[in-house]
Amino acid sequence: MFQRLNLGRLRLALGLTLVSLGAGLAGFRGIEHLSWANAFYMTVTTISTVGFGEVHPFSEAGRIFVAFYILFNLLVTAYLVSVLTTFLFEGELRNLFKMYRTDQEIKRFSGHLILCGFGANGRRAYQELRANGVRVVVVEQNEQLMKDIGDGKTGEDYNGDGLPGGDIITVIGDATTDVVLAQAGVARASALITALAKDADNVFVALSARALNPRLKIIARAKLKTSESKLLSAGADAVVMPDEIGGSHMAKLVVRPEVIRFLDLISGLTADKLRLEELGYEQLRRELRGQSIRELDVRSRTGATVIGLRRADGTFEVSPPADYRPAPGDVLLLLGSEQQIESLEVNFRQLGL
Repeated sequence: MFQRLNLGRLRLALGLTLVSLGAGLAGFRGIEHLSWANAFYMTVTTISTVGFGEVHPFSEAGRIFVAFYILFNLLVTAYLVSVLTTFLFEGELRNLFKMYRTDQEIKRFSGHLILCGFGANGRRAYQELRANGVRVVVVEQNEQLMKDIGDGKTGEDYNGDGLPGGDIITVIGDATTDVVLAQAGVARASALITALAKDADNVFVALSARALNPRLKIIARAKLKTSESKLLSAGADAVVMPDEIGGSHMAKLVVRPEVIRFLDLISGLTADKLRLEELGYEQLRRELRGQSIRELDVRSRTGATVIGLRRADGTFEVSPPADYRPAPGDVLLLLGSEQQIESLEVNFRQLGL
């Protein structure tokens, strides 16, 4: 879907029509001294070129005015017809309707994620987010790119149905501007990922988004190490540098290949992917709260494994002791296959969360 439509040509055509109407009224009133009703009649008949005749014989000045007025209106009419034809037969009217529908849909969103930039990193993030059921609004300046993706020309699957293309809720515009971020519902969003090509643009997005929503979680992409501190100062909660991660990944494939293959399983880069999941104390079923990790017996009940714990004070612990009893604010980190994590959701997560 597309959230911005270039209405400049339509506005210009309508503006020229109003100018023409005003010029006709002024000319017939000023030169021929017609009444408002007769001036309006002559203006309309001249613009429409129906030629019903003059209300009275015109003076030489009046005829010269009408001659130039007709020539001017031929150009205005031709331009107006071309613009209307574009809107009716080349999809602009359909895009206008899509724009309205998308506006109304985004206004109903709350707790969604805004993804700024739909390049290679943005597309990969979108697929991962949608695979986890996150509602995403994309902000992208390249309208043609989004059209190609929607038409399936890129060959990528964004619906998870195995078919190329996808119905992506999109705001077309510059993500560094407050107006576009507001259009994407930043005040009601829970998180924002900015993956624009330029680090400076990502800094602007972080600054604007933080000002518009102080509670927003912001993840920013950076190309240069020197940009990390600027992004954090601008309001980003975390900064990711894909180029640095990629280089480190390639090196570790040489020195620790099996570790990297295992990480690829977790990141979903292989067919038999594993899944990392988090389960907060508040998300546990009420009857399970207060039990120790041994008593929860996650592994034998679901096959998933508790691999870590983030305590309420923010500290992390790998392989927490079996006798530990999760407390309010704690988050368990679990690893398992898709089926094992689904079993975990059924057996341990509080309904409705």
